[in-house]
Amino acid sequence: MADDTQPKRRGRPKKDPNAPKASYNISRAERARRETQKRVRLAKKRAVKTTKLAEDKRHYARKIEQSAKRVENALNGTKTRVIDQQDLDVLPPVVQDLVGESDVVFKPNPGPQEDFLSASERDVLYGGAAGGGKSFALLADPLRYCHNPNHRGLLLRRTLDELTELIDKSRQLYPKAFPGAKFRESKSTWHFPSGATIWFTYLDKDKDVTRFQGQAFNWIGIDEITQYPTPYVWDYLRSRLRATDPELQKHLYMRCTANPGGVGGWWVKKTYIDDIEPNKKFPAFDIDTEKPFVWPNGHEKAGQPLFFRKFVPARLTDNPFLMADGQYEAMLRSLPEVERKRLLDGDWDVAEGAAFPEFSRSKHVVEPFELPTNWPRIRAADYGYASPSCVLWGAIDWDNNIWIYRELYVKHLTAEQLADKIMEVEQLDPLPHYTVLDSSCWNKTGFGPSIAETMMRSGVRWTPSDRNRLQGKMEIHRRLANDPYTNEPRLRIFSKCQNIIKQMAGIPLSKSNSEDVDTKSEDHAYDALRYMLMTRTTGYASIHKQLGAIKNHVYQVQDETFGY
Repeated sequence: MADDTQPKRRGRPKKDPNAPKASYNISRAERARRETQKRVRLAKKRAVKTTKLAEDKRHYARKIEQSAKRVENALNGTKTRVIDQQDLDVLPPVVQDLVGESDVVFKPNPGPQEDFLSASERDVLYGGAAGGGKSFALLADPLRYCHNPNHRGLLLRRTLDELTELIDKSRQLYPKAFPGAKFRESKSTWHFPSGATIWFTYLDKDKDVTRFQGQAFNWIGIDEITQYPTPYVWDYLRSRLRATDPELQKHLYMRCTANPGGVGGWWVKKTYIDDIEPNKKFPAFDIDTEKPFVWPNGHEKAGQPLFFRKFVPARLTDNPFLMADGQYEAMLRSLPEVERKRLLDGDWDVAEGAAFPEFSRSKHVVEPFELPTNWPRIRAADYGYASPSCVLWGAIDWDNNIWIYRELYVKHLTAEQLADKIMEVEQLDPLPHYTVLDSSCWNKTGFGPSIAETMMRSGVRWTPSDRNRLQGKMEIHRRLANDPYTNEPRLRIFSKCQNIIKQMAGIPLSKSNSEDVDTKSEDHAYDALRYMLMTRTTGYASIHKQLGAIKNHVYQVQDETFGY
């Protein structure tokens, strides 16, 4: 009988470790069946591998055949006379020797010039030091599609004189690359035997870019793009980039070249260079919001980048023709420091004719820290809707130094929306002791409220700024200089305030007035800073009283109109 007193155990009983191991007798037929299955599996794996190798060889054979055909057409002068280095790399050395013995009209220099011409990204900048062969590379790039009758190219310069120089260079290249190519002076257009065209024109004013409305190009280029003060031209031309030809639809390109500096150096640097690794593709993004352009929801590519960009840095050392005798290098080395860094070294942090050469990131930019609550605060703003609005917040220490600790840089906000944004940002801040706004915001053209009145109705108080441009610039110079007693600058900027840092480092001088900055460049953060620093001159007496009141822990009204 079973022992009912022992508790019943659920599950499988444990195996006795002392029990003999089980042995299984497998029949000869079963062993043969298993061996057969194993061999079949191995045979299938070998078949898949062999099939893949065969397909790779067929693909490589087709690639060689296509490359050989393109090279043969180029050597015979049919369809195209452009040979890609990629085609030569897959062909036998004898073919490369044959090409080398033929008359070569243009061969890119190894390095950046090859990288630029072989780039597959939609939008590429070839920029940096002078003498890198940028213009010739830009002229050669659209030729690879001139065998296609539907090819339409557009090449721009800022002025007519500069365009004439580019046309002269094209006369040295195009007729040799495509015999029968003709330049029609009346329309400033190259016509190729296939029917392809490349239009050379200039665009002096940004607003004139709308004359390209309704036209289509599969290749668009701008030589020296930093001569355009804003990205408006480049952004608009992107809407003209299209093609109906199946071959050209796969090759829609925008190409530009530039030297550092110029009135448009700020936006070119922000678009292609800041925080971006050279020679690496990156998703295109909006320079105002810094958000990448992506396909919308519902699209099969939803969330993926719309297109990619690349920056290819140019260096003088990559051009063996200019480096041969060293005379051009010697000329560049003899230039003043700013021009030498820009044109010889390709330094994008040095602007042409910088308005504040004494500005130094190492000296004037500091890492954020917690500000003492008893430091008086100043707020200053420059308003814009289509152009950015910039609001700066500063704190004054007991030695009368100013620390810029926050910035707000936004576009397309109404006065009321900007006021709401300011109040949201200032929720945890001490009450500002002085607030200044561009005095033009009080202007009226009718009976409606001004921009300043609208913002004050929303709870953000302001006083009109001092708009003296020259005195304001001198005050910035004074603040950037070292205090004779402390040997430290009287203006510091937190590193997170990127827009005011970039503008102070790169804003150029005006070409018509050397005592002022170039107002065509991006200067909104600069203007806000100028308004702020001028309060330390025009409103010094009232602020000084406020400082004394804070020290004595006694609140005194500074402005009777607004009550603070």
